[in-house]
Amino acid sequence: MNRIEERFQRLRQEGQKGFVVYIGAGDPDLDATHDLALAFDEIGVDVLELGVPFSDPLADGLVNQLAAQRGLDSGTTPRKLLQTVSRLRESSGIPIVLYVYFNLLHKWGLAEFVQAAAAAGVDGLLVLDLPPEESGDYESLMAASGLCPIYLVAPTTPPDRVELIVKRGKGFIYYVSREGVTGMQQTVSDTIGPMTQIIRQHTDIPIAVGFGISNPEQAAAVARNAEAVVVGSAIVNQIADKGRAADLVPTVKAFTANLINGIR
Repeated sequence: MNRIEERFQRLRQEGQKGFVVYIGAGDPDLDATHDLALAFDEIGVDVLELGVPFSDPLADGLVNQLAAQRGLDSGTTPRKLLQTVSRLRESSGIPIVLYVYFNLLHKWGLAEFVQAAAAAGVDGLLVLDLPPEESGDYESLMAASGLCPIYLVAPTTPPDRVELIVKRGKGFIYYVSREGVTGMQQTVSDTIGPMTQIIRQHTDIPIAVGFGISNPEQAAAVARNAEAVVVGSAIVNQIADKGRAADLVPTVKAFTANLINGIR
């Protein structure tokens, strides 16, 4: 059982809902990513998703695309990011998932990437453009390294394919509550209740719901139908506003703590 599984087991025992944060790694630089991760750990973030900067992030909306570009501009590479994770592991046990596009794994070498991620202290991978039908030996490599393969389910996923996907996931299932790309929204999707019911027909691992959640009220509404809430763009937007300002970490920390209060 790795850190993700341990965290969700503890949340279940405590009757609590989980809070997952997404940020772009290296935005505005890797030192900030390290310090933000420590701040998130302090306020009770349960899982940290780090977006690995990529030049063509097709699943991301404008806010996260710009974060990826800032990560590239700051010189962030997969190897440098794993070095930062290793440094973070000296003082934090926060579960970490890399949100990554398959091209980066392919360029490094799939087996080598998985092994390096595990050695650095990563707990799971969410490979945006790797469907389970085409994953080859990815899942066996992940199992051998003790990592969780996190898979996505969307509102448009047919029920028979939902069954295929969720039976192969580990750690949690990420339900993308809206069609399209990432980004903040004014309202919570009405697909969450029906789709989480379908997912639960085929698995008992936790469901985390994301895409569009940007305030405590939305987080609370989503948490009624899920084991965890995922917030990305709203937090990334705070990072974009502050940039390299001295109060970046405390500002983002306070904003995120307010979101967590919505579910606890």
